[in-house]
Amino acid sequence: MEKLSNQQLAAIRKRLLQLEKNLSQQIEINRDAASIVALDQTSVGRISRMEAIQQQSIALSTRRKTCLRLKRVQDALRALADNGYGFCEQCNELIAFERLLARPEANLCISCQNHADTKT
Repeated sequence: MEKLSNQQLAAIRKRLLQLEKNLSQQIEINRDAASIVALDQTSVGRISRMEAIQQQSIALSTRRKTCLRLKRVQDALRALADNGYGFCEQCNELIAFERLLARPEANLCISCQNHADTKT
């Protein structure tokens, strides 16, 4: 597999920057949904409160996953700037361009990712 071309790297950089912007916006939007649920049961019934707590739990989980993905995107942007982007962290082989287009923050080739997924 050949090294990524400048045109491919530019396309991925553009995609990473857009993804960084979108994820940052999602985190900001999600901020209120993940805030602490009020304890006042006089204004909210018991069932509604349980639903609110469940929604908060889902929002916190979503926020954590979004923050983790944002960190991976930012790591990919740094690697791109340092000319270390696109190589698998396990086997050090070049990650396929198609995979990087689909998941530009990927740090494992598809083979190593499949192996990692079967371990968990």
